[in-house]
Parts: sequence; structure tokens; C-alpha cells
Amino acid sequence: MPIKKAALKRVRSDRTRRLRNAGALGELKTLARKFERLLQGKEKEKAGSLLKEVFQKLDKAVSRGIIHKNRSSRKKSRLSGRFAALLGKG
Repeated sequence: MPIKKAALKRVRSDRTRRLRNAGALGELKTLARKFERLLQGKEKEKAGSLLKEVFQKLDKAVSRGIIHKNRSSRKKSRLSGRFAALLGKG
């Protein structure tokens, strides 16, 4: 356990940040799972609108420093590839 005041404050702020980041990551995973379920159900309209929302959330997570931009890019590429396959373009 840290002794100095600054180190104690750092522990508190790290805990807060970790919980906030975990919530954001959980939300991203939930949206991705919903998107996958829509793809399996072949619901093109809903999947398209959800894909747009997922992209926005990924961009926001990158801007907040929660995930790396390359991870976001990779996720977007894979999700859009699956969507294109559903539409018959891939």
C-alpha cells in the first residue's frame, strides 16, 4: 500500500479510470454481440443501423484512450466484412 499522499491519490484515480474503461469495453462487446445476433437472424436493416452505432462507439473509445486506434480499425473491418457477406457483396 502506498504511503505518500500523491501515490494514494493515484491509486484512487486508477481505480476510477479502470472501472470507467471496463464499462465502456463491456458496452462495446455487448453491441458487437447484438450485431452478430442480427447477422445470424439475417436482419439487414437493423444490422446496418447498429453497425453505424458500433462504429461511433469505437471512434469515441479511441478518442478517450480506452482502446488503440488499430484495434478499432480491425474491429470495424471485421464487422463490416461480415455485414457485406450478409448483403452478398463479400
